[in-house]
Amino acid sequence: MPRPVKKTVSLAAAFWDASGLVPLCCQQIQTRAARQARRLYPQMIVWWATKIECISALRRLERAQALTAQEAQQALQELDRLCIRWTEVVPLDEVRDRAEFLLGRHDLRAADSMQLAAALVWCNSRPKGRTFIGGDDRLLDAADREGFNILRI
Repeated sequence: MPRPVKKTVSLAAAFWDASGLVPLCCQQIQTRAARQARRLYPQMIVWWATKIECISALRRLERAQALTAQEAQQALQELDRLCIRWTEVVPLDEVRDRAEFLLGRHDLRAADSMQLAAALVWCNSRPKGRTFIGGDDRLLDAADREGFNILRI
C-alpha cells in the first residue's frame, strides 16, 4: 500500500506525473529518459489517482496493439512494484481547492489540475528547488509557471 505524503522531503524526491511513470513500466521512446530521472530522483511523490491513470494508459496501449497482452501484464506488474515504493498525496480538500484555482490560472484538463495541485500540497506551496517530472507539455508548462524545476521525459 502506498505511503501517505510526508512533511520532510529528501533532496532526491520529485513529483512524478503518470506520463513520466508509464515509460518505466513498458518500453517506449521515453523509457531511457525516465530511467535516468528515476536514478536522479528515486523518491517518487505522486497524486492519489496516479496508479489509475497509469493503468488507463497501459490498457490504451494494449488496445492500440502497441503492447501485447503479455507486455501489458508485465507493465502492470512493474507498476505494482513502483507503487509499493512511492509516496502518495491523498485527496484532501486542499488539493481539490487548489485544482479549482489552477483551472482558472492555466490551460489544464481536470486531472492535470489535480496532479499540479497535489504537487503544490506536497511542497507546501514552495515549489522553488522542487522537481516535477512528466511528459505532458501542457502540464509541465503550468508546473514551470508555478515555480517547479521541470524534467521532461
